[in-house]
Amino acid sequence: MPSTPDHYDLLLARCRKLFLAKTHDYGTAWRILRLPSVTDQIFIKANRIRTIQEVGNQQIADDVNDEFVAIINYCLIALMQLHLPANTPQDLSADAVAAAYDHEAAENRRLLLAKNHDYGEAWRQMRVESITDLILMKLHRIKQLENLGPGAAQVSEGVEGGYRDMLNYAVFALILRGEGG
Repeated sequence: MPSTPDHYDLLLARCRKLFLAKTHDYGTAWRILRLPSVTDQIFIKANRIRTIQEVGNQQIADDVNDEFVAIINYCLIALMQLHLPANTPQDLSADAVAAAYDHEAAENRRLLLAKNHDYGEAWRQMRVESITDLILMKLHRIKQLENLGPGAAQVSEGVEGGYRDMLNYAVFALILRGEGG
């Protein structure tokens, strides 16, 4: 069985390939999205997953694993939007997108490995349904922070930490569902 870092690398390579293919087709249309819109896109994906988990079936053939992949890519969009300078043009070259994507994915990998060490891979004993709930909880927290406005939070780690955690939760869910290895 691949190690967690190997799983992460395999899954992020899959997500990156899809993201760059969509960049080829659509350009950087995602640059128009404000962070609350990205948050809502992640919510749509996570809520669909939870609905399917609760109902036990689905009427649209789109695979649930693809929804977790979308959560990963939307979290990376949010992180890129957070860190791109304000004067960055809406239209970016494929090379610039790949570099920004790779930077944020690498930062997230470092966080995943550090937390995975400290928590002893506890996620491996979790249910995918619980991970879905954690993603939805993080979304609720991020929405609260977005509604408060910049600089108004008193003790929160901010939205960046929420996006990074959701990305990692989606990776864990895919691993538990048998993806990436």
